[in-house]
Amino acid sequence: MLTDSQIWKALNRPGQLSLIAGPCVVESEKMCFEVARSLQKTCQKLGINYVFKASYDKANRSSAQSFRGPGMKAGLAVLAKIRRELGLPVLTDVHSETHVTMAAEVADLLQIPAFLCRQTDLINAAVATGKIVNIKKGQFLSPQEMGLVVKKAVTAGGKRVMVTERGTTFGYNNLVADMRSIPIMNQFGVPVIFDATHSVQLPGAGGDRSGGNREMAPVLAKCAVAAGATGLFIETHPNPDKALSDGPNMIRLADMPGVLSEIMKVYEAVH
Repeated sequence: MLTDSQIWKALNRPGQLSLIAGPCVVESEKMCFEVARSLQKTCQKLGINYVFKASYDKANRSSAQSFRGPGMKAGLAVLAKIRRELGLPVLTDVHSETHVTMAAEVADLLQIPAFLCRQTDLINAAVATGKIVNIKKGQFLSPQEMGLVVKKAVTAGGKRVMVTERGTTFGYNNLVADMRSIPIMNQFGVPVIFDATHSVQLPGAGGDRSGGNREMAPVLAKCAVAAGATGLFIETHPNPDKALSDGPNMIRLADMPGVLSEIMKVYEAVH
């Protein structure tokens, strides 16, 4: 397994695109391994630095009836097995300070969800683990305001901090991705990731669930790479229409090799 320092070095390596990708939530061990193995193979072929992601718990569902995941113990067990057997770095969300220590025992990267990006105690707890911390930009914040979030994390002792753009609220049930945010946040001196699939989400558009325009995710991903993003965050699933969370904005796993190949053409042209 790579050490935290090696993973961080790879995420900051000039001229190499990083990809954080996997299903929205741990649905089953079998499905997670299917996704992880497929993406690992594709990324090795294309020269992309790959981090597997999946959430053991999605605490910000639209409805109380929505699937949240298998829970911390079972979900982290799946992530630990992927990390151990495939040798992949893994990322997962943390929604509460009480989750951080246990998640940090398994995950190489801890992610602060967009809705919680201003939660000081959560950020402080995450950076205190010494793990790489990825903070998603809230849909309600300007890219300039994320500079204060980064400063907060660094002041708390964070030495490995990343930020992720995932769209901005644009009226009801819609988001817009402003590519100006990428060069703005690049000025913070930390890796800037673009979340291509959550940026095409239509929050609450399905009534008791979110909708999405997954066909636009590859378009925005290429735009973000051209604008200077360090890496991409993409959620994918073998059958998005049957996914238990965020299916409308996830890319079909079988389509990922082609999508990533097209993205790499843009990345190589820019670099």
